[in-house]
Amino acid sequence: MDWEIILYISAGVAALAFLILCVGLVMLLLSVKKNLDHIAKTLNGVEGQVQGITRETTDLLHKTNRLAEDFQGKSEKLNGVVEAVSGIGSTVNNLNSSVEKVTHSITTNISQNEDQISQVVQWSNVAMELFDKWKIRQDRQKAYASQNNNDEK
Repeated sequence: MDWEIILYISAGVAALAFLILCVGLVMLLLSVKKNLDHIAKTLNGVEGQVQGITRETTDLLHKTNRLAEDFQGKSEKLNGVVEAVSGIGSTVNNLNSSVEKVTHSITTNISQNEDQISQVVQWSNVAMELFDKWKIRQDRQKAYASQNNNDEK
């Protein structure tokens, strides 16, 4: 009988151990379920955020493409302006070169004709003095004629 009691006690201990194992397993599974539910909620939130980031990234990419197109158009227009300014620079250089040539030519002609220019200046001074004297004489004659007319009246 001793063996029977030991057998019943061992069966009871095994049943109790199995019950404790099942309860522990249930508690573990409930904890895992709770964690999986929490992870699922977090993933749903992350999914929403990723969708938002994807939309914003797409919008940003479209804006960047529009800016790149705008920049390219403005760059092409600016190239035309640069070419025009370059043409103006060439024209100014040609004008400067022409002015320099004319100035050199005038300087050369003046130094070659210095004596003639000096004579022209002297003759023009003489002519101006003669003109001034003639004018003074005309003014005196008018004043004299005017005075004679006043005396006769």
